[in-house]
Amino acid sequence: MDLRLYKPYLIKFQSLIALFILCLLISMVSDKFLTLSNGWNVMRQISVNICISVGMTLVVLTAGIDLSVGSVLALCGALTAGLLKNGIAIPEANLFVGFTILGAMLAGILTGTALGTFNGWAITKFKVPAFIATLAMLTIARGLTLLYTKGFPISGLGDDFSYLGTGWFLGIPVPVWISAIVVLAAVVLTTKTRLGRYIYAIGGNENASRLSGINISKVKIIVYAIAGALAAVGGLIVTSRLDSAQPNAGNSYELDSIAAVVIGGTSLSGGKGSIMGTVLGAVIIGVLNNGLVLLNVSPFWQQVVKGAVILLAVIVDKVNSKAE
Repeated sequence: MDLRLYKPYLIKFQSLIALFILCLLISMVSDKFLTLSNGWNVMRQISVNICISVGMTLVVLTAGIDLSVGSVLALCGALTAGLLKNGIAIPEANLFVGFTILGAMLAGILTGTALGTFNGWAITKFKVPAFIATLAMLTIARGLTLLYTKGFPISGLGDDFSYLGTGWFLGIPVPVWISAIVVLAAVVLTTKTRLGRYIYAIGGNENASRLSGINISKVKIIVYAIAGALAAVGGLIVTSRLDSAQPNAGNSYELDSIAAVVIGGTSLSGGKGSIMGTVLGAVIIGVLNNGLVLLNVSPFWQQVVKGAVILLAVIVDKVNSKAE
């Protein structure tokens, strides 16, 4: 059998094949892996990564990168929890403003959107490399989170808010519904709208896109704003699930989201990739994390394994690009 005849199909379905092999290997060494409860547990966990990775995909499609999503997640989660529990109190002015669940969540999402917008503005207005701008935002957002929480968790947010991260609707966990809605909206955005075509065009050839009249700055700012908003949505889910806003929440989430994007087939050079590919990448990362936990692999070795998987995915991407 000549495998070269099947090479295009192997490249096209490489992520799906990798997921199948991964599931097969883990199921051979762990009886708990192929159980319904573990399946729902994996789906809950990857819901957050899917939300963040969808935003990261849009950024990477423009040939950018966003390293701040984990810290933005933590800040927005902490802000939402703080507003929900304590409101805004200014004793000197005898002023207190309480927040409903919806109001606090909206404030958190708007904060994420604002931080993402600032990233896009710094990158397009001052030509700061995306790596540097978002690395700076990573530090700023983490610092603001520690200042706001004073380094302590904000806990006891109530059963109604916990429903967002732990509840069920029509037999499916609520976080899964949220991530499905995010994915559906992103698929429509990237395949059915002019903005989606502009995102691919900018990543494919920015100079040609500029000459054809596309407002590069506007599109990039929108993309980074969406990434910030989706990081905030992830923060709401995490905070709700834990019934607590942790100052160190979101650590390594940027790594997981970039891994999902790359493993899903989106090129780091921009202009090529898909939202559904990223979803598949997030599932692979989730299954890998779950398998390593079930096998009692040390957290230190888990980091090593995930790093190796990302490196392998990038190498495969480069090899495939060269072959094309």
